[in-house]
Amino acid sequence: MRVNSNDTPPTGGRSFITDARRVQIVTAAIEAVAELGYARASFAQIAKRAKLSSVRLISYHFDDKEDLFQALVDTVQEQARVFMQPRIRAHTEPGTMLAAYIEANLEFMAERPVEVRALVDVLGNARREDGTPLVSPAGFDTPVALLVQHLRDGQRSGAFRPFDAEAMATAIRASIDAAANRLAVGGDYDARAYGRELATLFDLATRNEAAS
Repeated sequence: MRVNSNDTPPTGGRSFITDARRVQIVTAAIEAVAELGYARASFAQIAKRAKLSSVRLISYHFDDKEDLFQALVDTVQEQARVFMQPRIRAHTEPGTMLAAYIEANLEFMAERPVEVRALVDVLGNARREDGTPLVSPAGFDTPVALLVQHLRDGQRSGAFRPFDAEAMATAIRASIDAAANRLAVGGDYDARAYGRELATLFDLATRNEAAS
């Protein structure tokens, strides 16, 4: 349900002010979940961090809890995409592109640990009453599909040895996701060093020695 407020723009389409307010609320939600965990990140806690006069302003900009936390997931995924793409596209050789992909993932985690903690917590713990996930992690499937395609392209070019591309892509993605889960726990963790080790590991696992 949406309510009228002096803090909100008139109806009739999203405005710059409306978009800015949505960003403000999502940012506050990220901070609240990262600090308190999803279960304790109430609308009151989010409104406090967003410096809103009332929790009703959250309901003005988001239809419900699902809408807000889906926006949180989508926002962090988009931040990761924008961060990673130029780092990957700076390379053209399949092996160096794969290494850049792995290290860019871990570099993002190192630079944005708050966002990563919030994302992991929401995807892991946001559930409806029937136990189904509250939000969709569909965007996480795309990197696996793209990895499979990249690995197969590398095999066709002779840069990568023969192997099951789907199995290798799953192993790469699982290793990256394990770092996100470890980072979410907190404590001293060098994500960049882990990324370098992963890049070396999968270079050795995929490289076509006959082409060297």
